[in-house]
Amino acid sequence: MSETSAAADLYSAIEISAGLLDLPCSHEKVWPILEAYEESLPNAVIAFRVGTGTRYTGDVDWRFAVPRDTDPYAVALEAGLTAATDHPCSSLLANLRERCPIDSYGVDFGVVGGFRKIYSVFDPNEMQKLSTLADIPSMPPSLTENLGFFTRYGLDGDKVNIFAIDYRSRTVNIYFAGFPDQNREPETIRSMLRETGFPEPSEKMLTIGQQGFGMYVTLGWDSPKIERFSLSMMTPDSRSLPIPIEPKIGRFLDSVLHDSADPRFVYCAYLTPGGEEHFKVQAYHKWHSRMQRQMLLSDSAGQQGN
Repeated sequence: MSETSAAADLYSAIEISAGLLDLPCSHEKVWPILEAYEESLPNAVIAFRVGTGTRYTGDVDWRFAVPRDTDPYAVALEAGLTAATDHPCSSLLANLRERCPIDSYGVDFGVVGGFRKIYSVFDPNEMQKLSTLADIPSMPPSLTENLGFFTRYGLDGDKVNIFAIDYRSRTVNIYFAGFPDQNREPETIRSMLRETGFPEPSEKMLTIGQQGFGMYVTLGWDSPKIERFSLSMMTPDSRSLPIPIEPKIGRFLDSVLHDSADPRFVYCAYLTPGGEEHFKVQAYHKWHSRMQRQMLLSDSAGQQGN
């Protein structure tokens, strides 16, 4: 592969991002990921994410889009990025592909932690029902356990725009778009969290909820409970975020290479049942205007849960 390839250019940007955060960037860990998906990179939406708390300060995550005619999990297995197991997460993407029309995918990895997650993105006109997802055999049973909760808050219709599988933590993230406006209100957010056993959210998190475009939950196979609850918002200027940015992260966002012609920043707050509240900022290294509709890789996001 030539040094002018999309993979080489992206590796250079990743190396710079790691340096700005005083993190190591191992060619042996990062390059195989880029090489495995190199055909997808020239036209891909590409984003990076940094976060607060011990879970995130030791890494910087990157993610890129993969077209729908590629099986990203099969690619990861063939390249040795993740290992096949008997766990249901190994068959979940194949089951999802059989039952749901997927518009595109995303691959998420940490510069330090390596391959982590695959996103399935649904067309905005074909967002999925939770009941459809719950019927998939390898889906965590915790989704079915919480269907009543989601229904009470108007999340049971065609509201799921992204579904992510985290192969490292063996969890899934379910991202909701187009949810009822009342779900942005502080009292509704407090009610949702109380009902699922979460502690009181901070005013910071409530502020993001009021201005947000999405929310997501994290579910696993080992517990019937929702493991994380997250809210996210988007802005063209990281300085306009309603939450103060840590100085180091602020310097990183000012310095790292991103699409300055059309900048997009996603700010995400998530809460765990134990009361831990973390914040994550995502910026786009490469952005396509069509993503305004899909919010691909929002990991609000994320994305992501992680």
